[in-house]
Amino acid sequence: MKLHVKKNDKVMVIAGKEKGKVSEIIKVYPKAGRVLVRDVNVVKKHEKPSAKNMEGGIISTEAPIDSSNVMLYCEKCKAVTRISKKITEDGTKVRVCKKCDEIL
Repeated sequence: MKLHVKKNDKVMVIAGKEKGKVSEIIKVYPKAGRVLVRDVNVVKKHEKPSAKNMEGGIISTEAPIDSSNVMLYCEKCKAVTRISKKITEDGTKVRVCKKCDEIL
């Protein structure tokens, strides 16, 4: 499955309990169609003591959300946007904001 977002993209959550938050993508799971977004969908997880974490306890961590619940965020126009692809003079393909033609 091909996704419309990549790692380190700035996105806005457009659906769910975290609607309206702007953050960046930490990890992409293309087979599942999900993305991990920084400080979005934070869940509490109980961990046993281990060599890595001696005390154990309750740990807050991000959980993946569906990629359809996020949309690319353009810094220039300060809004969510769709993208188009353009070819630059040196022949590389770049993703461009449909509203303001800014390279994302």
